Amino acid sequence: MPIIKPAAVAPNAPSQHKQPSRKGKKAWRKNVDVTEIQEGLEEVRDEIIKGGVIAEKTSADLFAVDTTGDVAIPKKFLKGEKKLKCDEILAQRSAVPAVSMRKRSGDNTTNGIIEPKRQRTSYVSHKELNRLRNVADGRSEKAVVEVQEASFDPWDAERDAAEVRQDPRFSFLEKTKKKVAPKTLKHKPISLAASGKEIPAVKKPEGGFSYNPEYEDYEARLIAEGEKELEAEQKRLAVIEEERIKAEASAKSAAEAEAAEARADLSEWEEDSAWEGFESGTEDVRLNAKRPERKTQVQRNKIKRRKEAERQAKMAADIKKKNEQAAQAKKISKSLTAKEKLKSMALVASPLDDEESSEGDDLELRRRKLGKIQLPERDLELVLPDELQESLRLLKPEGNLLKDRYRSLLVRGKVESRRPISFAKKAKRKATEKWTHKDFMLH
Repeated sequence: MPIIKPAAVAPNAPSQHKQPSRKGKKAWRKNVDVTEIQEGLEEVRDEIIKGGVIAEKTSADLFAVDTTGDVAIPKKFLKGEKKLKCDEILAQRSAVPAVSMRKRSGDNTTNGIIEPKRQRTSYVSHKELNRLRNVADGRSEKAVVEVQEASFDPWDAERDAAEVRQDPRFSFLEKTKKKVAPKTLKHKPISLAASGKEIPAVKKPEGGFSYNPEYEDYEARLIAEGEKELEAEQKRLAVIEEERIKAEASAKSAAEAEAAEARADLSEWEEDSAWEGFESGTEDVRLNAKRPERKTQVQRNKIKRRKEAERQAKMAADIKKKNEQAAQAKKISKSLTAKEKLKSMALVASPLDDEESSEGDDLELRRRKLGKIQLPERDLELVLPDELQESLRLLKPEGNLLKDRYRSLLVRGKVESRRPISFAKKAKRKATEKWTHKDFMLH
């Protein structure tokens, strides 16, 4: 809402400030100066708007007596004065009450452990007494609970058939099919261990996994993990070196292609600039070159014998190669049969293996995985020598239990490895307006 303000410049009546004479038109009433009167009236109106005319108010309404004084003045002038140390000490007051000096009995002091309340066997509460009286008089409604037999059977086939039975009025509709579990749900999960053995959900740790292990076990595990990391680093460096060699070869081939193109352009320019019929190559042509003569029968027979010898040598080499391959296949089959025999003998000798040999290891996995997504890497469960602690309480907690359990499910073949899809493709929906509102009849 706009604020209405009075005009900045009030319209003044016609005025004549200097009146040396009153005998002309300048001395008429309309030319009298009334500026002071107008200003006085405006001031009175402003005072009325602000609360009343000041001249008509009493002194009690216009003035107030200050009995307290300004608080900022002592702060301003007494800022330089510093309190004494004794006054500061006496001014300090703690919110915690002082320790009582009187003696207290030792029964009231506790160690902070709240002891359970002991039930009084010789005392019966009023509520319990009323309940027992009602039970004795037979007035208790909740004293006896009637047990009804369970009538609902979740595995009842007749009930399922009754539910599937369809109303004859809706015979044209497709019958609802009951959900059936897939066959693979009853199959045994496939272990991803390289040995094919089942991997336990929680494997029993070895001596090197302890928070305070023995020196020999810890050293062997540290060396093994170090060799793995070194091999991975060497593979990474080999990949980088191979990429560098490929880049250099591609750059070199591109430079050679550019040089060959430049030479081709230069040769084309030289051919265009050469004079037709007087090129430099025509002077060296020998006009008396010897023409090729027809071969004699002896030469033809010699060539035929050489080709036949080459064919026989090639055939002999092929036969020799086939014989070597057959001998190698026999050798491999013999070694495989020997291995199978040794394996069967070992199984016969020890039909029941101990737990350690029957359990698989997730350190070495087979190549063929479940699904197309690669398995997550196993966390390195190793503490450096300077981080070893003598007490389990001082050990720093590491790892993620959720990731560890998820990887255990993947390795044991319970679930397939998946990857979260953050931006999944959604079906395109097109909003249209039906024209049924135009189908109306005028009566």
